[in-house]
Amino acid sequence: MLHYSIRDRLVGLQGTGFLLSAMLLALVPLAPAALAQDEPTAPEFLTSYGDMTFPEQFPDGTAISLTQWSHFVPRYDEWFREYAQQWGEAHNVEVTVNMINIADLTSTLSASIAAEEGATVFEMVAPPTAFIDGLQSLADVNQAAAAAFGERTGTCERSSYLPATDTWYGFCHGWVPDPGDYRRSLWADAGFPEGPETYQDLLEGGARIFEDTGLPVALGMSPEIDSEFYARALIWSHGGSIQDEDGNVTFDSPEVLEAVRFQKELFDSAMTPEVFSWNAASNNQTFIGGRASYIQNSISFYRSAQESAPEVAADTGFRPGLKGPGGEVKMPSHVWFIDVIPDYVTDPDELAAAKKFMLDLENNYASASYYSKFYNFPAFPSRSERLFAEDGWLSDDPWNAEPPDKLGLLRTAEEWTAWLGYPGYANPAISEVYESHLLSSMMADVTRGQKTPEQAIADTNAEIEEIFAKWRERGMIGSGSD
Repeated sequence: MLHYSIRDRLVGLQGTGFLLSAMLLALVPLAPAALAQDEPTAPEFLTSYGDMTFPEQFPDGTAISLTQWSHFVPRYDEWFREYAQQWGEAHNVEVTVNMINIADLTSTLSASIAAEEGATVFEMVAPPTAFIDGLQSLADVNQAAAAAFGERTGTCERSSYLPATDTWYGFCHGWVPDPGDYRRSLWADAGFPEGPETYQDLLEGGARIFEDTGLPVALGMSPEIDSEFYARALIWSHGGSIQDEDGNVTFDSPEVLEAVRFQKELFDSAMTPEVFSWNAASNNQTFIGGRASYIQNSISFYRSAQESAPEVAADTGFRPGLKGPGGEVKMPSHVWFIDVIPDYVTDPDELAAAKKFMLDLENNYASASYYSKFYNFPAFPSRSERLFAEDGWLSDDPWNAEPPDKLGLLRTAEEWTAWLGYPGYANPAISEVYESHLLSSMMADVTRGQKTPEQAIADTNAEIEEIFAKWRERGMIGSGSD
């Protein structure tokens, strides 16, 4: 019942946290330790979630197609292919899975909506709010999930619901923490045995390491995903933001100015110009190659390093982000798993099967977490309780982390994780600012000396205001309470 294809698989290796070695390792049989008693139980497929009910078997000829990105942890794609096949056979549904390069997701969804044909479900990695007019409402799925699974993680709610139009445009089934990652030995020698705790520590310790060893702080300032997320983490932790809770632009502020000035000082003291031309894999490759003291990234790079550079993996420490001047810590989710259904999908059986697939996947999210090697966190924490338990997977890693509790700090990740629209909801203007790489370009202009911090912020703020005005005219901005 499964058709499975992988397009642009090798191109996709340029995505965040992904290396060729990691893909090759996916072809190697799993070590016995990875198949120990900690492995999740067999999947369970239910016939009802909340007020939604489904048949055990769909009519002959029912088919769904899924377009999603080639995962940064290859073991997840292996599991997902097997899971989709099992699900299809259990429900008499033909399931087609098409894995594509993460960079092609937005253009593929856009082209399919324009042509009014394509996949049944697209799994996006950032809120696709700009396409809301071409998407099915998934209010029923979200309501059913809340009724069945309980509390939802805030970053997932704010990345799949648009208050201004009261629309659930997607179903966010999971998310990915984005910690700070450092070389333990380097920071211990610099006088920080637990790594940097604040941005001021990053500046002082990073400069000391750079002076002593020539190894830089590796934080990008180029038009790619990791650079954009770092700029946001820096700004949020300094108390700044792009918008407020109601969708008003708040970018031109003393807090943002302080963050930009900090980045200029950090670059002058502890960084190298290569960061201006990086792609989304560059910081990972630099860290795994032993050429960096600190990066900001999800744990996929660490899973690769465990196999390709075990000495670096052993020397890797994690921080829950860095504190700004006021003690605030805010890191972005690195990826969101947001399922959407284009409005050209109208067949009742196809729609019902797609929605059941979404809910069944969330119900079985312990397996998604486990086989992604704890890259995937559930939208509903109740669906992967062993991930968060005091003696659970993150505290005693079955995928051979040393020490076994190395990833234990991720148990509190929701407390220090934000989302693209923070402190409000994601909306089309926020998405366009993100897709346009305005923040990383602003940081680069300042650190290169092409603009003063004040001028760069003023120019960027003007661009942001223009984008917001365009979408506000279309009724897509606001809290929905006006």
